[in-house]
Amino acid sequence: MRLVPEEWVRGHFLHFLMRDCGYPPALIAVEMHFEYQGMSRRADIVAYDRRGVPSLMVECKAPQVRIGSAAFEQIAKYNRVVGARYLAVTNGLRHFCWRSDRPDDFTDRIPPFEAVSAGDPVNDTNTNL
Repeated sequence: MRLVPEEWVRGHFLHFLMRDCGYPPALIAVEMHFEYQGMSRRADIVAYDRRGVPSLMVECKAPQVRIGSAAFEQIAKYNRVVGARYLAVTNGLRHFCWRSDRPDDFTDRIPPFEAVSAGDPVNDTNTNL
């Protein structure tokens, strides 16, 4: 099996989520399938909180892909179906994260599992990538 660049980024980001941010492996879906406007789509990573509510959706790109408005629009469209509280886009070199209700407030930090699981935006803290 050949590992394509996007899969390499996804693998490393999953490791980061579990090791550094405390996301339990059992609450992470990889290549979660859903339907958007009648077409089959997939989310690279969706992490759930303890109640089973999507807390973070991540779109992974290959390292040579420049992250820009197209990637932000793609994940925002997908989130109309998924409903994650946080969105992130990464190419393994650059990372952007934001709360879905604050689309213009980007950070390079990912909220730890305990913060998103508590569901209290006042207590959300961030973990450096």
